[in-house]
Formats: sequence, structure tokens, C-alpha cells
Amino acid sequence: MGTDTVRTRAADDSADLRREQRGWYFYDWACSVYSTSVLTVFLGPYLTSVAESAADADGYVHPLGVPVRAGSFFAYSVSLSVLLAVVVMPLVGGVADRTGRRKPLLAAAAYTGAAATTGMFFLDGDRYLLGGVLLLVANAAQSVAMMLYNSYLPQIAPPEQRDAVSSRGWAFGYAAGSLVLVADLVLYSAHDSFGLSETAAVRICLASAGLWWGAFTLVPLRRLRDRRARGEHATAPGLRQLAATVRDMRRHPLTLAFLLAYLVYNDGIQTVISQASVYGSEELGLGQSTLIGAVLLVQVLAVAGALAMGRLARVHGAKRTILGSLVAWTVTLAAGYFLPARAPVWFFVLAAGIGLVLGGSQALSRSLFSHLVPPGKEAEYFSAYELSDRGMSWLGPLLFGVTYQLTGSYRSAIVSLVAFFVLGFVLLARVPVRRAIGQAGNPVPERI
Repeated sequence: MGTDTVRTRAADDSADLRREQRGWYFYDWACSVYSTSVLTVFLGPYLTSVAESAADADGYVHPLGVPVRAGSFFAYSVSLSVLLAVVVMPLVGGVADRTGRRKPLLAAAAYTGAAATTGMFFLDGDRYLLGGVLLLVANAAQSVAMMLYNSYLPQIAPPEQRDAVSSRGWAFGYAAGSLVLVADLVLYSAHDSFGLSETAAVRICLASAGLWWGAFTLVPLRRLRDRRARGEHATAPGLRQLAATVRDMRRHPLTLAFLLAYLVYNDGIQTVISQASVYGSEELGLGQSTLIGAVLLVQVLAVAGALAMGRLARVHGAKRTILGSLVAWTVTLAAGYFLPARAPVWFFVLAAGIGLVLGGSQALSRSLFSHLVPPGKEAEYFSAYELSDRGMSWLGPLLFGVTYQLTGSYRSAIVSLVAFFVLGFVLLARVPVRRAIGQAGNPVPERI
């Protein structure tokens, strides 16, 4: 009877865990629409056009009295939102660790971001400052919510399941992004048939992403459970814990060296994602329908590229495959500089190149980092990794904006991002990953 009771209890626990996992997937389904429809496709070109309508005769707007080229306003807003997230994430993480109450914090961050995104419906005329504030709030809130979302993974999946569970969440996000982009494409392309102006269609696409985000966040909030944290992490404030993690990483300098390389080239990746639509619309003169189609192509090929690069990593090792992807990123951006204006076919070729290296670059970077984490420090080190991923990608948008500010050319701005991939390549090439894995106390795979 005792054995039967234990088995029944284990089966119940397993069923509860699967239910939580299914709820967890749905947060990626909920929030990925913001990344694709809002940040990647619509907001950059639209906010830039709103800023241009508010600009003076020299093409400048003056937020808080500071002269800013209208074409740089979106990039600067993205950069500022990431800096805000850097400050907020450790503080929220500290509260989550001390109290164990991640779910109310996730709800607060998610619905703050969803509300700000829905409020973009009112972004019209020359209200560029409203757009900048809403972007600042929505982007920072998304970063905080994703940090909390990812922190659930060690709680809802045992080590042997985490790769599969994480991958399913990633797939859910890409599926949602693609589905909503198809609907956006129909609405935008046929806006006359719906009795809408072009700007009204864009505003509806922006606001609907916020409504989608808020509606589907209900699923994880119903299914995820809070667990009180134990041990020293329960009492360490966020910034102090972050500082302690960085100090501990200094005992593993090769792990820290890899993280530095990742910081650099991931900054370039995130900037390309957020600024490509601005480049396509402002420099190449492409319409929103073309941009939406290009992002859809990126979404589909990112999955195929990740699978293909995973196979390459099994043959050549993850480090060499990532280095190869950084060469591909450099060649793709350099080619982007020479793209002719009003030539959608060549922009789709560029999008295909980005898609094929996007998913694999990020997936292999995460898996390679997992080998460099000392045993027993997984959650702590991956918190720093997430902060690096979400919170440090501000230099790229800043460089993009400053380059345009100084040159007035988006071609110069886009090619300036090559520096991140070249420097990232050099830094990663110098990391002896086999020795780094050994120093971290992990078994060294045959191919890495």
C-alpha cells in the first residue's frame, strides 16, 4: 500500500508538472507577438514617421530640449529602454528570490507591457514623445517579464527535460509570431477593403499585439505555481546577488570571457532584429507588406537554420559553428549595405541570410554556455546570461542611432554593426572552450 501511495503521488506530481509546463509555453506564445509585430516590423518605421512629422525644418525633434534627428529617435528609445531594464531586472529578481512570489511579479510586468503596447493605438499625428514613452515602458516590462518567465524553467522541468521544454516554448513563440504576422499582413494589405487608412491599420496591428499579450498571459498565470526560494538566494537583494555572481565568475575567467564575447555579438544580433525594418522602409523605400513578408521568412528560416546548425555542431563542434555564423552575419550585413532601393527581391535574400543564422547563433550560444557553468550554479549563472541577453543590448541601437545622427545615412548605420560581429568573433576565437569546460568542473564532450 505504501509503494502504491508513493507511485500515485509521483504520478500526480508528474501530471502537475506537465500542466505547468504547458502553461509556461503559453507565455512565449503571448509575448513573442510584441517582439515580432511591434518591435521588429511596425513600430520602428511608424514611430520614425511620426517623429519626422514633428521634426523642425532641419529634420530634428527636441525631446527634453535635446536635438535628435527624427530618424535616430526610435534607436535611441530602444537603447534607453534596455538601460532601464538593466536597472529594474536585478531589483525585481531580488524580490522574486526573497519572497518566492514570481507569479504576481510576472503578472505586473506582463500587463504593464501589454497595456503600454495597447496604448500605441493612440500614437498618431506628431505624438512622437508618447511613442517613445510607450516603447520605453513596454520594452523594459518585456525584459523583466522574460527574466521571470525563464526563472521558472529550473522549477518546472528536471535537468534531463529542460532542453526539450525550453525548445517547445521557443517554438510556441515563433508559431504565434508567424500567425499574427499573417493576420497583420492581411489587415495592412487590404486596409482599404476594411475602410481603414494605412496609419489606422498600423495602429490596430500595434494595439492588437498588446491585447494578444494580455489575453494569453492568463494561461500561464492560471497554471504556474509559486514556490518559496530556499537558501542564501532568498535573502540576497537583486543588485547584491548580481554583484556576487559576477565576483564568482571571476574565479572562472574563461567562462567570463565567453560571456563577454556573447555580449558583444548578441548586441549586434539584437540591433539587426530591431532596426532592419527601419532600414528597409527609410533607406530602401520598401512598403510594410514587404517588411512583414520578410520577417515571416526570417521566422520560418530561423527554425530551419537552428536545426541545420545543430547538425553542423555535431560534426564540427558548437564553437566553430558559432564562429562560422558570425562570419555569415558579417557577410550578410556587408551585402545589406549595397542593396538597391525599391528592390524587394534582394531584401528577401537579405532576410533569408539573417533567418538562416539567427536561430542557430542563439541556440548554440546558450547550449555552449551551459557547459561552462560550474555544477550547482546553473540558475545563478543563467540569470546573468539572461541579463546579458536582455539587458546589455543597448550599445548596438546607440551606435546605429549615433551613426545615422552623424552621417544621415542608414546604410552607414547598418554597416556600422559589422563591428559587433568582428569583435565578437575575435573574442570567441580566443576562448579555449575545452579548457574552460574542464575548469568549470564539467566533463568535456568529444566535440565542442
